[in-house]
Amino acid sequence: MEDSDLQTFGAELPLMFDGMKLAAVAAVLYIIVRSLNLKSPTAPPAITYQDTPLSRYLLKSCPMLSKEYVPPLLWGKSGHLQTVLYGKMGRVNTPTPCGIRKFLPMQDGATATFDLFEASGEHRTGDDITMVICPGIGNHSEKRYIRTFVDYSQRQGYRCAVLNHLGALPNVELTSPRMFTYGCTWEFGAMVDYVKQAFPQTLLVVVGFSLGGNIVCKFLGEKRSNQERVLCCISVCQGYSALRAQETFHQWDQCRRLYNFMLADKMKKLVLSHRSTFSSMASSLIGEADLNRLLAATSLTQVDDSVMRKFHGHRCLREFYEKESCVHYIHNVCVPLLLVNSLDDPLVHQSLLDIPCRLADKMPNVMFALTQHGGHMGFFEGDVLFPQPLTWMDKVIVEYTNAICHWEKKRRLCKTNSHQDTRT
Repeated sequence: MEDSDLQTFGAELPLMFDGMKLAAVAAVLYIIVRSLNLKSPTAPPAITYQDTPLSRYLLKSCPMLSKEYVPPLLWGKSGHLQTVLYGKMGRVNTPTPCGIRKFLPMQDGATATFDLFEASGEHRTGDDITMVICPGIGNHSEKRYIRTFVDYSQRQGYRCAVLNHLGALPNVELTSPRMFTYGCTWEFGAMVDYVKQAFPQTLLVVVGFSLGGNIVCKFLGEKRSNQERVLCCISVCQGYSALRAQETFHQWDQCRRLYNFMLADKMKKLVLSHRSTFSSMASSLIGEADLNRLLAATSLTQVDDSVMRKFHGHRCLREFYEKESCVHYIHNVCVPLLLVNSLDDPLVHQSLLDIPCRLADKMPNVMFALTQHGGHMGFFEGDVLFPQPLTWMDKVIVEYTNAICHWEKKRRLCKTNSHQDTRT
């Protein structure tokens, strides 16, 4: 190479480096835009329902179901970030509602616990109404998203009863060799019975989050008597079929296999925190060999096969998942039922959303709301960066419940007036 060629090449080097820098910056920006889903438009929830007087009334009375859900601009359109922030942070500026812890002895020796929070004021209908709430997997009344929702509901005139999943509360020992499972409704049923007996005039609003949504829908569908005095039910971010959900948890799309590993690790730690109880009780169906297998588990199916299915004597995983899923009971629910899911929920595969969609198509009491964004139990709202303390989920549940309460109040008044007119 001649000297003139070297000089020309040397002069072009800075321009080449500048071009490479610009290309690198462009690539990073492209990755950020794609990973944060910044180009995805905001939209109102997609609502599936039958055209009935109740559904028309609800859509008119619940504007949040028909207006855009706007997540924080910079990160709120990423289902992963919504899910991770919910898991790590719960909520921002979390209040600390004051409640009373209740202990309920069960027939098998277990002790169910729930926290009772009185309303901060009178409900706008003048009725006594209690929200009976079932949290997500391994959760309890002390979780931040539960505290935020309870505080908001109290201020709207609702008494709240929050189940603490069996074995989930820190520093509360088990009194029998059994923990909560995906679809065991015993503890939730005991809490509901207590509320009905303690407050004979109260009406119930049933609320379930994630795994709790499966439990409450299964509970209501198991026996018609479970729906007595229930005004409505709201289920948020559940998967409907444990069998189908576990099959999707082994897929890598949407990093679902990674979430599977993290949830399995959480469940392992929770179960092993009660290891002494399982080892010391003669009636335990869980032996040391089961707990040793649990130590090596890297997925929820392995956790369930080692320990969870044995709490109720299920012979195999398939039987466990089939018996624990609300999909076989939810069609028996007759009260107004709002099912809420997010399209970008990395834990609930989109194929599972066919279940609530078909249900809302067939049943006049069911409404299915599917948001474009929100992740798993996130649903944060905000302008650019910082989320608001109350989420879209918190406000929608209360707005829907308020509408149902007014609907039922008017319906009861019409019945009373009609009865009086007949007598006169």
